Amino acid sequence: MSVEVITIILVLITFAVYTGIGWWSRVRDTSNFYVAGQGVPTVANGAAIAADWMSAASFISMAGLVAFLGYDGTIYLMGWTGGYVLLALLLAPYLRKFGKFTVPDFIGDRFYSSGARAVAAVATIFISLTYISGQMRGVGIVFSRYLQVDIVVGVLIGMAIVGFFALLGGMKGVTWTQAIQYFVIIIAFLIPAFAISFQLTGNPIPQLAITSSDIVDRLGQIQVDLGMTEYMAPFTDLSMINVFMVTLALMAGTAGLPHVIVRFYTVKSVRAARWSAVWAIIFIGLLYLTAPAVGAFAKYNLIDTIADKPIEEVQSIEWVSKWETTGLLQLDDVNGDGVVNFTGGEDNEVSIDGDIIVLSTPEVANLAPFIIALVAAGGLAAALSTASGLLITMTSAVSHDIYYRIFNKSASESQRLRVGRITLLIALAIAAYVGINPPGFAGEVVALAFGLGAASLFPVILLGIFDKRMNKEGAVAGIIAGLSFTLIMIGAILSPSIFGTEAPILDSFFGINAQGVGVVGMILNFIVSFIVSRMTPEPPKDIQELIENVRAPEIDE
Repeated sequence: MSVEVITIILVLITFAVYTGIGWWSRVRDTSNFYVAGQGVPTVANGAAIAADWMSAASFISMAGLVAFLGYDGTIYLMGWTGGYVLLALLLAPYLRKFGKFTVPDFIGDRFYSSGARAVAAVATIFISLTYISGQMRGVGIVFSRYLQVDIVVGVLIGMAIVGFFALLGGMKGVTWTQAIQYFVIIIAFLIPAFAISFQLTGNPIPQLAITSSDIVDRLGQIQVDLGMTEYMAPFTDLSMINVFMVTLALMAGTAGLPHVIVRFYTVKSVRAARWSAVWAIIFIGLLYLTAPAVGAFAKYNLIDTIADKPIEEVQSIEWVSKWETTGLLQLDDVNGDGVVNFTGGEDNEVSIDGDIIVLSTPEVANLAPFIIALVAAGGLAAALSTASGLLITMTSAVSHDIYYRIFNKSASESQRLRVGRITLLIALAIAAYVGINPPGFAGEVVALAFGLGAASLFPVILLGIFDKRMNKEGAVAGIIAGLSFTLIMIGAILSPSIFGTEAPILDSFFGINAQGVGVVGMILNFIVSFIVSRMTPEPPKDIQELIENVRAPEIDE
């Protein structure tokens, strides 16, 4: 059977499992819809967190970013892993002790203000919409290549599947689906990694192979010979300030991501939240410790396959011709010499979308069709698992935090569920649109979402836990200042279409790119929050006592 047929079969099997779980875990109350009834076992929750965390950006884009950026690409490894540790140790136990449904729930009650709840909900929606566009792009790419359908059709199919189990099962269905998806993701990532590692170095363990062999040195020399920068040379694609700022934005943004934080509300206790974090770090580490090797192996194989080869010969390779039809790989014999010039200069004749590196690597390495199909299924699982969590997060922000907690506090259980499901359908439609029209490739878009999280929610959550003097005026002013500044800067630097211009208004913000500018928004948020809170009345005594209690979570429950 062909790769496409095997892929269709494997994808149909996994999708049947996902939808079956959605039907099995269908819910009829808001507690199960929003936080899975707070009864998810720690290991399952850890796997769900890992799947939610390892989005299309981690599975599809991260190794591609490392492959093309080399040393500079490690910012994504450092930022995302370091940020999760920051979240797990610094914030998660305290938020679980607070015991609410959502991040806006915490902010609204901690700052005794519907206004604070509303701006936190708006920030949640902006973050989630930005994040989900990267996931839907990943879905579209996988379907476009392996199922031979248009990217638009691929996105719509993916959204239909996500919508089914999210509508039926809410957070309960999404959590159990994500627990299964994690194992699809990690198996799909590790098996080809082991195979390619053994093929190139004779060592099947990628982490050992990349350190004990000369593969990175050879890759570096090949790139220099072709006119590219040396693979491990630092600060070639990103300046030192951008390496620092993007890493910090990813770390702080992680601790401000609503769809990740809500995972710590789905377990029974503070102790369970801590153990969920431990299991999640173990599960996440399996992929993140493998991605650098996959990136280097993929880049080496890619260059070795097409660089300085006759263009007709390269275009006759099956995987090249099929990826060319997607528009994500393009070969153009600009100088007419009939040879593929794969360089880092103006004479480069190869255009490769970074999001295809992981997906195409098994084909480039001539691995078995089943492994190629497995990677496609893994890419879909990664994108859909995170998309489902984001949909529930957006839904809860509107239906729970805005509709129920602000506008209709007497709403019945059935009314709240109905509003939640209607909101989810609207969010699905918007997510499909941004997935079809994303502002960049998956990893880049997701990095923007982290910047928004760092600039809006992280400072207020941190100060809300550790600063008793922080009040509602400071929280609202800080979120508005940080979020507004970052949105404007991202639009000016990266997305000129927002302002109706033909080119970006700014090349950077004092040397800081769009992925790192969230740190500036975060600092602005901290400053505004601190100053405004000191210029206005202190929080009520009962709120200060509540924070004292939250800061001392029980060890055993």
